[in-house]
Amino acid sequence: MSTTVTADIEVDVPVRTAYDQWTRFETFPHFMSGVDSIRQVDDATTHWVVAVGGATREFDADISDQVPDDHIAWHSTTAEVDHRGRVEFRPVSADRTRVAVTLEWEPEGFVEKAGAALGFDDRQVEHDLRRFKEFIESRGVETGAWRGELHEGGTPGAAGTSSTDGVIGQDPDLRP
Repeated sequence: MSTTVTADIEVDVPVRTAYDQWTRFETFPHFMSGVDSIRQVDDATTHWVVAVGGATREFDADISDQVPDDHIAWHSTTAEVDHRGRVEFRPVSADRTRVAVTLEWEPEGFVEKAGAALGFDDRQVEHDLRRFKEFIESRGVETGAWRGELHEGGTPGAAGTSSTDGVIGQDPDLRP
C-alpha cells in the first residue's frame, strides 16, 4: 500500500525565487532530512541517495512535467524504489509564495511501514518545508536556476539556464 503525504508552506520570496531554488536539486540536502545527495544527470533525470529507516537507497527519477514558476513533477525509474512527487508554486503576493508538496511512495520493511502508519512521514515533510523556508528566506536569492520546461515523454521545451553550476561545495555562500 502506497503512502501519500501533502504539505504546504508560505515563503517570503517571489514565486520565481522559490521555484528557481527548488530546481537546484543538489541543494536539497541543506533542507531535506534523509537526502544525502541528488545529482542532476541531464535535463530530465536526477540520481538520489537517501537514508530511510537506517538503510541507504539510491534511485533515479525522471522529471515528468515541469513548467517554470508553476510546478515540477517526477517519478522514480528504478524498480527497487517506487517514488513520485509534485511541487506547486502559487504566488500569494509579489513577494510571497505558497509551496505545496505531494509525495507518494511504497514503504519497504517494518520500520518504513510503521513510520508511515504513525504519521512520521507527514511530520518530516512539514519539517523539511520549514527548513526550505528558512534556507531561501535567509539567502533572499536562489543559488541558481533551470528555466526549461519538460513534459512526459518529450524533450525540453526551452533551453535551461543556470546562474551557478549548482554543485555543493563550490558556492562559498552555501552552508548546510
